[in-house]
Amino acid sequence: MITKSICRRLYMILLPLSFLTGCTAGSEKRSSEPVTYSNPLPVAFGDPFILSAADGKYYMYGTGGTAKGFVAYSSDNLVDWQPEGEVYSGNQPGSWTVKNYWAPEVYEIDGKYYMFFSADWKVNPDNEEENFRIGVAMADKPTGPFLEISDKPLFDPGYPVIDANILQHKGKTYLYYSRCCYKHPVESEVAQWARDQNLFKEIEESWVYGVEISDDFTSIIGEPVLLLQPPTMMNDPQTEWESRSVTAGEVNRRWTEGSFAFTYNDKIYMMYSANFFGGEHYAVGYAVSGDPLGPFVKAANNPVLEKNTGSGGEVTGTGHNMVFRSKDDQKMYTVYHGRTQKTGNKRVVFFDEVNIDEQGLLTVDGPSTTEKEL
Repeated sequence: MITKSICRRLYMILLPLSFLTGCTAGSEKRSSEPVTYSNPLPVAFGDPFILSAADGKYYMYGTGGTAKGFVAYSSDNLVDWQPEGEVYSGNQPGSWTVKNYWAPEVYEIDGKYYMFFSADWKVNPDNEEENFRIGVAMADKPTGPFLEISDKPLFDPGYPVIDANILQHKGKTYLYYSRCCYKHPVESEVAQWARDQNLFKEIEESWVYGVEISDDFTSIIGEPVLLLQPPTMMNDPQTEWESRSVTAGEVNRRWTEGSFAFTYNDKIYMMYSANFFGGEHYAVGYAVSGDPLGPFVKAANNPVLEKNTGSGGEVTGTGHNMVFRSKDDQKMYTVYHGRTQKTGNKRVVFFDEVNIDEQGLLTVDGPSTTEKEL
């Protein structure tokens, strides 16, 4: 027979257990509630890149935050971002770099983290104003420190290059990059139009190239292949949106830059940005191919991301994006930089959902500034 004293002791033991169980249930209920966010994020980056790492966290890298290198932010939920400090420091003894550290992209491969980035090369006998090349740094953790794997750039094409990104496809690794506009004038109907309008005497262009690279990321294999460039004809359906910086009289350059390639349903999608990165017309399009080195066909629904001030919004300068998946692999997002009326000329980070329909048509649910559910 159980005495009253024993019952009392059992009650005292079970009471805190039931309390803890109740707390756990409540926590689970709260954690299952929808997570919401609104753009822009509290991160002032250009050229943002988000790594969904094996440790369960997201890591963001970008241009800015430090003068001679790169900083990173981390998040468990894509909403709350914690600064991780400087993860790569350039212009160190033995480095090939000197200044202008741009567009870092970090890839997790075989337990290591590889950062592809652009910077001015210290070898500059002709004192070129733009002397960008592409390099690679490696770390054991996504928060670094990232150390350069070579004392020289990945390769030297003889002209400045930026915006490196890679695609691993069927056992090979491909590097994509942009040839800078610098000292690269190109004749086209758009260039002739600009002269006829007394806007500019010449139009410089940046082009996207692709090339296979070695498994250790220290050299290229074969010759780079031209993949994307601004259209040459005025009646090309892509000309209007890709030439806005010229037709608006903003600058004598047409960009095809900030490429990012990913695979979807056996197709390779390459997103890219056009127009002046510092202006309101910066926008994003995409092209599709069945092969990593093309040919790529630009999409009829370009641009898929552009300023929304014409429709009552406040976002301009949307571009240099990349695409990543949620941890549960159920959604795709694109992260990019833009500007708002409040942020002025400062580039800040946005991300919005990407969808691809059964016909392969890609759309972006943005740019947005209202509260949205992840």
